[in-house]
Amino acid sequence: MSAVKIDSFRDLRVWKEAMDAAEAVLEVCDAEPLSRKLRFASQFEASAISVPANIAEGHAGGSTKVYVKHLHIARGSLAETLTYLELAARRGYITRPQVTAIWNKLQHTGLMLNALLSVLKKKLAFKKNP
Repeated sequence: MSAVKIDSFRDLRVWKEAMDAAEAVLEVCDAEPLSRKLRFASQFEASAISVPANIAEGHAGGSTKVYVKHLHIARGSLAETLTYLELAARRGYITRPQVTAIWNKLQHTGLMLNALLSVLKKKLAFKKNP
């Protein structure tokens, strides 16, 4: 099995998964009744968009340390998005099937983020103690 060549953040599976999750959030925010809750929808969208944006920014950051920093920010934004998702469900703004689909995408993104963080942290530790 050969390694996948990563030329850009667009080649990262975690970025693609985060983009899919962000698109799903944007879709529910564009629909009634959430589209009428402008402040809530705006925050929900911003947190979802922040996840793939920080993955991309970290990848382009030029160092492993910067990459790790941005992946931590992405992970925080993911937790924020999950919180908005749960609140939207509690308020009845989105259906339970929508919640489940988005929750699953976000959870999978989180697992991928954690795996990538683990690899990069090991790389940093190795650089400190070769």
